[in-house]
Amino acid sequence: MSRARIRLATAVLAAALAMAGLPASAFARTAPAAADAQHRYPAHPQAETIRQIPLQGAVNVRDLGGYRTWTGGKVRRGLVYRSDALSGLTPADVTTVAGLGLTEVVDFRIPAELQYDGADRLPAGLTATSRPVSDLGLYATLVGAIAGGDPVQQERMLGGGRAEAYMRDIYRTFVTSPENRARFAATLREIADGRGPLLYHCTSGKDRTGWLSYVLLRALAVPEDTAERDYLASNTFRGAYDAQVRAGLKQSGRMLNPDLLIPLQEVRMDYLDSATARMEADFGGFHGYLTDGLGLDLRTLAKLRARLVG
Repeated sequence: MSRARIRLATAVLAAALAMAGLPASAFARTAPAAADAQHRYPAHPQAETIRQIPLQGAVNVRDLGGYRTWTGGKVRRGLVYRSDALSGLTPADVTTVAGLGLTEVVDFRIPAELQYDGADRLPAGLTATSRPVSDLGLYATLVGAIAGGDPVQQERMLGGGRAEAYMRDIYRTFVTSPENRARFAATLREIADGRGPLLYHCTSGKDRTGWLSYVLLRALAVPEDTAERDYLASNTFRGAYDAQVRAGLKQSGRMLNPDLLIPLQEVRMDYLDSATARMEADFGGFHGYLTDGLGLDLRTLAKLRARLVG
């Protein structure tokens, strides 16, 4: 394998862990794999509500609209999109994205992710707003471990439940970090202001993006179990692609046991529960997180519902 491809595999692996995803140009896209029932994943996404935007260079791009609310409304389509990184889009993908009519793209990736994966490829006149949400140093740590190719070190870092514990810690910081809360809140305010369709993303569109989507849906009065299904659907959309990442890393010789990455590539209710438990402890529940944690007043929450629910 060439040095360039090995370097790509190294960078990819880091992405596959820290909100994890390989640049789309590295592997061909294939159909999503079935989810693992033991982690309470749905067998299939809700076909009547989840609308994927099919692209070659990103696998987890979705319209957040279509969900019913417990108040009897329905989240409008075409206003809010969630996705994985857009740095690998093809020219045809860019044309498809242009058709969404986006007025803003918000990028939650940290500088190290941008350095390895590159900036978003967007339609002319559209520039992403950088709004980095911390990964507690996971990305940089994994780059070093994978570049070294030492299976003992990789096992020491990720085995024995340590990868899962790291993910739970990251989810807790979505609630506890004032900087993270400020960046999520700024995005929700922009959605409420209604300047036009908005897309937000991280690297894999599953953790930082998944948390904000969960919060937004619940703020719109979408039932909690429906918001959870939207969160867990990333496993279906990303499953086959992430398996290719692991296969490529094993083939390159950088990882003897790439299955160590699975807890970092997947979303799990255990991770989401870590954030919601912290939310209960710090803010007394979901409403307290919205108002005290994110600083969203009742007027902003009303604007969100008026704009996005019909």
